[in-house]
Amino acid sequence: CCQGCGAGLRIPLIIYFLDQDWNRTWYTDNPDFTQCFQNTVLVWLPCLYLWICAPIYLMYLRSHDRGYICMSHINKARTAVGLLLWIICWSDVFFSFWERSHSSSVPAPVHLVSPTLLGFTMLLATFLIQYERMKGVQSSGVMLIYWLLALLCATVTFRSKIFQALDQPSTVCVWRYTTFYIYYALLLASLLLSCLTDQPPLFSEAIKDSVRILLICTPLVSTRMMVTGYRRPLEEKDLWSLNSEDRSHTVVPQLVCHWNTECQKKAMHSEGKEGRAVEESEILIVKAQKTKESSLFWALCRTFGPYFFISCLYKIIQDVLMFVGPEILRLLIRFVNNSSAPYWHGYFYAALLFICTCVQSLILQKYFHVCFVSGMRLRTAIIGAVYRKALVISSAARRTSTVGEMVNLMSVDAQRFMDLITYINMIWSAPLQVVLALYFLWQNLGPSVLAGVAVMVLMVPINAVIAMKTKTYQVAQMKSKDNRIKLMNEMLNGIKVLKLYAWELAFKDKVSKIRESELRVLKKTAYLGAMSSFTWICAPFLVALSTFTVYVLIDEKNVLDAQKAFVSLALFNILRFPLNMLPMVISSMVQASVSLKRLRVFLSHEELQEDVFILLLCLLLCLLNVCIPEGSLVAVVGHVGSGKSSLLSALLGEMDKLEGTVAVKGSVAYVPQQAWIQNATLKDNIMFGQERRQTWYQRVVEACALQPDLEILPAGDDTEIGEKGVNLSGGQKQRVSLARAVYCDRAVYLLDDPLSAVDAHVGKHIFEQVVGPQGLLKNKTRVLVTHGLSYLPQTDLILVMVEGEITEMGSYQHLMATEGAFAEFQRTYAAVDHNNDDGKIGLDPSRDLQVIFMAQSFCHEILLKTTFRNCAKEWKQSNRERQHNCSCWVSRRSSVSKLCQKNEEDKVLGEKAKQPELSVFGSYLKAIGVILSCISLLLFLTQNLVSLFSNYWLSLWTDDPVVNGTQPNRLMRLGVYGALGLSQGVSVFGYSLSTSIGGILASRCLHQSMLYDVLRSPMSFFERTPSGNLVNRFAKEMDTIDTVIPSIIKMFMGSMFNVMGSCIIILIATPLVAIIIPVLGLLYFFVQRFYVASSRQLKRLESVSRSPIYTHFNETLLGTSVIRAFGEQERFIRESDQCVDHNQKAYYPSIVANRWLAVRLEFVGNCIVSFAALFAVIARESLSPGIMGLSISYALQLTSSLTWLVRMSSEVETNIVAVERVKEYSDTEKEAEWTHEPSSLPTGWPTEGCIEIRGLGLRYRHDLDLAIRNITIKIHQGEKVGIVGRTGAGKSSLTLALFRIIEASEGQIFIDGVDIAQLGLHELRSRITIIPQDPVLFSGSLRMNLDPFESFSDEEVWRSLEYSHLKSFVSGLPNKLSHECSEGGENLSVGQRQLLCLARALLRKTKILVLDEATAAVDMETDNLIQSTIRSQFEDCTVLTIAHRLNTIMDYTRVLVLDKGEMAEFDSPSNLLAQRGAFYKMAKDAGLV
Repeated sequence: CCQGCGAGLRIPLIIYFLDQDWNRTWYTDNPDFTQCFQNTVLVWLPCLYLWICAPIYLMYLRSHDRGYICMSHINKARTAVGLLLWIICWSDVFFSFWERSHSSSVPAPVHLVSPTLLGFTMLLATFLIQYERMKGVQSSGVMLIYWLLALLCATVTFRSKIFQALDQPSTVCVWRYTTFYIYYALLLASLLLSCLTDQPPLFSEAIKDSVRILLICTPLVSTRMMVTGYRRPLEEKDLWSLNSEDRSHTVVPQLVCHWNTECQKKAMHSEGKEGRAVEESEILIVKAQKTKESSLFWALCRTFGPYFFISCLYKIIQDVLMFVGPEILRLLIRFVNNSSAPYWHGYFYAALLFICTCVQSLILQKYFHVCFVSGMRLRTAIIGAVYRKALVISSAARRTSTVGEMVNLMSVDAQRFMDLITYINMIWSAPLQVVLALYFLWQNLGPSVLAGVAVMVLMVPINAVIAMKTKTYQVAQMKSKDNRIKLMNEMLNGIKVLKLYAWELAFKDKVSKIRESELRVLKKTAYLGAMSSFTWICAPFLVALSTFTVYVLIDEKNVLDAQKAFVSLALFNILRFPLNMLPMVISSMVQASVSLKRLRVFLSHEELQEDVFILLLCLLLCLLNVCIPEGSLVAVVGHVGSGKSSLLSALLGEMDKLEGTVAVKGSVAYVPQQAWIQNATLKDNIMFGQERRQTWYQRVVEACALQPDLEILPAGDDTEIGEKGVNLSGGQKQRVSLARAVYCDRAVYLLDDPLSAVDAHVGKHIFEQVVGPQGLLKNKTRVLVTHGLSYLPQTDLILVMVEGEITEMGSYQHLMATEGAFAEFQRTYAAVDHNNDDGKIGLDPSRDLQVIFMAQSFCHEILLKTTFRNCAKEWKQSNRERQHNCSCWVSRRSSVSKLCQKNEEDKVLGEKAKQPELSVFGSYLKAIGVILSCISLLLFLTQNLVSLFSNYWLSLWTDDPVVNGTQPNRLMRLGVYGALGLSQGVSVFGYSLSTSIGGILASRCLHQSMLYDVLRSPMSFFERTPSGNLVNRFAKEMDTIDTVIPSIIKMFMGSMFNVMGSCIIILIATPLVAIIIPVLGLLYFFVQRFYVASSRQLKRLESVSRSPIYTHFNETLLGTSVIRAFGEQERFIRESDQCVDHNQKAYYPSIVANRWLAVRLEFVGNCIVSFAALFAVIARESLSPGIMGLSISYALQLTSSLTWLVRMSSEVETNIVAVERVKEYSDTEKEAEWTHEPSSLPTGWPTEGCIEIRGLGLRYRHDLDLAIRNITIKIHQGEKVGIVGRTGAGKSSLTLALFRIIEASEGQIFIDGVDIAQLGLHELRSRITIIPQDPVLFSGSLRMNLDPFESFSDEEVWRSLEYSHLKSFVSGLPNKLSHECSEGGENLSVGQRQLLCLARALLRKTKILVLDEATAAVDMETDNLIQSTIRSQFEDCTVLTIAHRLNTIMDYTRVLVLDKGEMAEFDSPSNLLAQRGAFYKMAKDAGLV
């Protein structure tokens, strides 16, 4: 052999010896490789691997230095073993030289070449071990693979040498045998040492994560989490920290950078076109051409493509390995047919099948891991990009993208990308699999396979049409979903108004109408889905049927034996996956393309420019030219809609520029007209991300009159403020907003009527201590928009604005001396507003800003030089601040340290981390309908039984005897086989349709019940539940119920029946498998239970951590103007990124858990396949080829079916959480019934409007003190009663009791002798009217906002508009009453919104009217108009007015003075003044006495 080997080196050695000695290796009962093969190929293969990898690996280590690892015991041992191996190899070389000189026979050159090569390789391995240590590598994959490969190759030689020593002891060379056994032991030691992890590198901070990344890939740490999750609910501390490369701060900037590059390319392309002079007509032609859009797809590819490309390599390997199974099946059937073949062939095939399937499983799981991580990064990047864009989007663009759309971009669209990226490789992989399958089928059945190809080609246009229609429906569904979420968002923001006006049913119908259109589209999609399922599930069968038909009919000598039928069937089963996945992937791509377009449009929106001053198209600010010197106090005054707030917007860079320039030098602080409060502690709201300066903080708190409030709040300034400041009064919110600006200590202060929501004495205090000449801001530049005339004498400069123009400008004395419009106005209203600082300083309706300031720190001076065109009179379109703050209905005493529902969510997480109760599944089945559920189950069962029988029929066909070269019954067999396939197709169509329709019925039922339950909830529920949670329920959870759960149920049922069918077939074919199936079944059960327990908890952790993303986003959208003005964008971006990372931290372990599950389950499946093959080999004498082929072809499917079954059972359990979360609200506290049937109220009640309150007391929660107590008063018909008191005295609480927003804890309220506690809420609220403090409008027509039930005629609506002084304004609108209000009514000024609320009251014209500080947002003149309207139109009505401006109630019948929740005084104003009590002091503070 040795001499032969020397000669063989001069020819193709391996081929020569394999050909010469194949009989010894294969056709024998005791197989072995030749000595030559062992001494060459098995030695050189590992060496070749290391020498090829070494250069690449060295370059990688050089560029990825992780630090330096000190010499440890592990490293010393690795090095020592490497050197010993090198010595052993060289000792063989020296022995060969010694043998040449001392022996008569010359040893073969291979004995010299192989040890030399091996010696150099061991030297290289030792060098790599040391270099890895110097570069900080703790555990090396490259070296692990090398030692494993070397050991496997040496094991073959090890076996051979043992047999040779036993059979031919005379041929043994003692030296070489001894060195080889030492070499083998050292290889084993090296492999074990390479499995151990070295100590961390020195001075490495990031190593904790990198070690953890290494560990989670091993079964140990993943299993530890699974066991923890099985024993107890997982907590946040059990989760791993997120990898640095998966965090927002790494991922988002990459996408933003690539997207900006794409946008710049587009801009350069546009500039290139516009660079040349063109005629006007040519411009029109150019504009008509389609402009090239920036490619978001290309930006995504550049960001995530390189990492994702790795998955493509894994996928190619996995696709090739997939076809090994059918080939081994062919060899096994041939082995069974060939009785002379040695038994070890069968065992070898069974072992090879096990190894190949295991390798395929590992490669597949690595592929999925890369895909899921890519998807996770993609979602992180999209959420981050949307958030960053939302902070800089311009006003005009903001109106085209509603809050609902932006939330959907973050939730639904981002999720679609995430789902798609897992399977997008199927776009090229599916055709590749189909081509490979057809190639092997051609080898098996010849040209007959073309019939199958023809069937597949015919399927393509059918599915193309279905995909196109699906895309159309997808767009329509997303549009409906956006509208629904937008409306829900508005309803949740204005829920108090809905309840006060008893409008819940009208808006419930609006939502239901949108929902029905959404469900109609879903139903059409379900029909298409059923057709798609029918075509694609039946496709492999139709392909098989057509192929077998053509094969047996073209030549009667063509016999369909077991080998041809079942190898083909195994290939057809492989074909099933790509053919099933392709339509799903195409559908996902269609959905993702819709989402991609939506995202591209949003990211392409115009942004605010920091160096430009903006004025909205329709705003009238004309001919402004003003310079404001440093350190001065400037007042801006004017009527409602005159452009005061728009002037501040302009200074902040919030409006679309027409012409002119603006410069603000110095840092800016901004106090908006409607206070924006964060869901954080009071202290955090004031400090707003600044460092804590205790002395300054205390001065600010005292100056802003917040000290008394801190003493009342439960946890002082650590009290957590609820969403939108729900547990603060209006005045408290405004003072916190002012304190935030003062604490930040900026150069320029823009104050948009900050004193409007505070009491008179508080307003006076704030002006003196903060804004005025002696206040904290005395050296700052202050621009104060105000209606408080008493402050004007103390200002340095006054700007008087009329319809967007500054008509007068100068000091107070100068303007009074000029006898202009200002002087006349001042004389008219000075008497009623003397010292009424706080008297509801008008919230300027030309309103609201979204601020981004341009801070250029030079001298603190505002320079404004601008000339504006007199644009169309639609100034209301001016940029509105997104503050649709809820009214403050809760007394400060109701505040709790932690208002957020985060604690409740955590509680839910802990309590419900166990398996979902059967009642949840019961609720879902009940929502579907019992009959439909039974029909679906029956159709599933039918389809699978028919499928099993058709394959069993095929096995009987293949076992038919061959007579004269043909099978006599082939036509009968073919006919039955075809009929079974047809009935299978009908069953598929039936169950797909019934499941989808059932899902839609369940969606409708669950959405309606949740909507009803939410609307029936009391106000306290909305105060403690962040709107993000509720929006999440209506968006994400409903989307899960709409689309995810029905498809998951279909896949779960399909997988379950597949597994059961496969086990039955295997047991029938090889009963011996019954020995092993219980053991594997037990293993499967434990794996499944461990996984599902942890997976469910991870899903809940992820779900709970998702809501804060949307809550924070909503909060940011409401306060963009403030955030930009203060320059806090980066901090808010960081907070958003933290929320996303926190969410992904819970999602990442679920990816690892999925891989943990898949590896173990596929191992169980692979064992079943191998045992089925093994027992078939053992029982080959008694087994027919047909039954064996059937058994193993089913066993090959079992692995994927098992994995899918567990995954789908887990998905069902985790996604059914959506049903559980939707049903949660059915168990929460509810308001009293809306109506009582039959109604006991007389027609027209109340006819008089008498109110009697007896011993009234109420509390906001059962564990709090009474907010008001012992109120006993009687108000007669037609009386006008004013309600006054300091902040927190209980004024609003009294109105809440009257409307039963909060139920009385004690006492009673009677209206016209009827106890209101006995009435239905709608019966009560629809018969009394309130004009609330915060004017809330909803998107929709003006008419809908006035009369949502359409119970009044147009004539009555116009009359109410006339009385509310809006007729001329509405008449001037193009669409009159059909004019669309934008979200939150932002295209109307705050004053106009308040007048619309007055028009609502005039329409209802009930006998009782309540005004809750209703003139807060208007100037003095408009206030007078409103008061005169109320006096004339509600002359015979009972009017209750909560007033800050005492002058408005001085002519009222009586005044109720409240103090600390109790009645202090109740008499006519004149009598109260004469008594010189609390009312007298308040009047004196207001300058009225």
